[in-house]
Amino acid sequence: MTERSALAASAPTAPRPTATTPAPAPGRRPRVHYAWVVAAVALLVLLGSAGFRSTPSLMMDALHNEFGWSLGTISSATSVNLTLYGLTAPFAAALMDRFGVRLVVVCALLTISVGAGLTMLMRQPWQLVLCWGVLVGLGSGSMAGAFATTITGRWFEARQGLVTGVLTAAGAAGNLVFLPVGAWLVEQHGWRAAVVVVSLAASAVAVPVLLLMRERPADLGLLPYGATEAPPEPVRDTRALARTLRVLRDAARTRPFWLLAGSFAICGATTAGLVGTHFIPAAHDHGMPVTTAASLLALIGLFDVAGTVFSGWLTDRVDSRLLLTVYYGLRGVSLLLLPQLLAGSLQPPILAFVVFYGLDWVATVPPTVALCRRHFGEDAPIVFGWVLAAHQIGAAVVAGLAGLARDALGNYDLTWYGAGALCAIAVGLCLALRTGGSTDRAVPALP
Repeated sequence: MTERSALAASAPTAPRPTATTPAPAPGRRPRVHYAWVVAAVALLVLLGSAGFRSTPSLMMDALHNEFGWSLGTISSATSVNLTLYGLTAPFAAALMDRFGVRLVVVCALLTISVGAGLTMLMRQPWQLVLCWGVLVGLGSGSMAGAFATTITGRWFEARQGLVTGVLTAAGAAGNLVFLPVGAWLVEQHGWRAAVVVVSLAASAVAVPVLLLMRERPADLGLLPYGATEAPPEPVRDTRALARTLRVLRDAARTRPFWLLAGSFAICGATTAGLVGTHFIPAAHDHGMPVTTAASLLALIGLFDVAGTVFSGWLTDRVDSRLLLTVYYGLRGVSLLLLPQLLAGSLQPPILAFVVFYGLDWVATVPPTVALCRRHFGEDAPIVFGWVLAAHQIGAAVVAGLAGLARDALGNYDLTWYGAGALCAIAVGLCLALRTGGSTDRAVPALP
């Protein structure tokens, strides 16, 4: 029997120890694979990250009332946040390969804590941009989709789609906690109380990362979950910046990259950029209390958890291109109807929108990640980081434009209709994706 077949036949025992892989103690293998512990820590990090990003939408009216800043001015900080969140993601993936997941995530959490805490001292709009736009944006971006992609790629051979869906849904689940609590804090104790909670929470989440996060299964003498043989020894590239840019250069020469980046930019524009940033002030324009609007946005997060996990399950079984086509089509229809559904109180139509839209919110992530893996192989985490950058740039552009449109027109109706039209474009981009895999990498996107 060869060494490889012997290793497969001996599963679930640990791989043969090497110079870099310690041997586990015989007979003491844990019942729960440590991959699930790492996934649980990642889930906690992403839960907190969602709350850190959602807080500015709760503070818009409070900052406007206290400082007299326009919604367009306040939205500019959110735009900077979303842009840096996206642009940081691909570099974070390479930095995790170079310096380790634990160090990068802990530094990111502490950056968020400092940025949120400093907003208590601000008096000028540029200070909001610096603290919440730059610092919180950089910190959040370091824990963006590339983090979840890295964890699932390293620790899971089986159930990758499902785990990606669960980690993606953590963002929505975080909103369930932070939005109602944050809205209550802003209303009862002022916006400064909310940012103190965010700052303390970011510091607290760093503790389990330090104690429990591990880099790879081989560090514990384990195989990835569901694997029957050890993966190749990773090639450590000490030039994180160069590798990130090289991967972008190679990916940008392919057709799938631009189709995925374009559709995901529209995803960001129609979720984090528009609904995530402006749903609460838009509902307040119709007379709905901020706490009620925040609860509805949190409820969207509740259904997003179910929708994203289910999407991850579907991604393991259904063509990802088909899933994306359906998701963007349904989202466009719901956004076109939203201006007629908003009212001063809770009504069945707006609740129906919350359920329908919530199921679709970030259900696009698992199939997009799967398509990145299909077309770009081991570079998928960094490629997805760049695709996520497009997502956040789309979100940033629409977050700023929607605020300007509200200041100019007095309502958000035009932005909802425009978002519906963008979703139709996303459907076309997804239909243009090829069904093949690595062969598409040879097809240039540009002359």
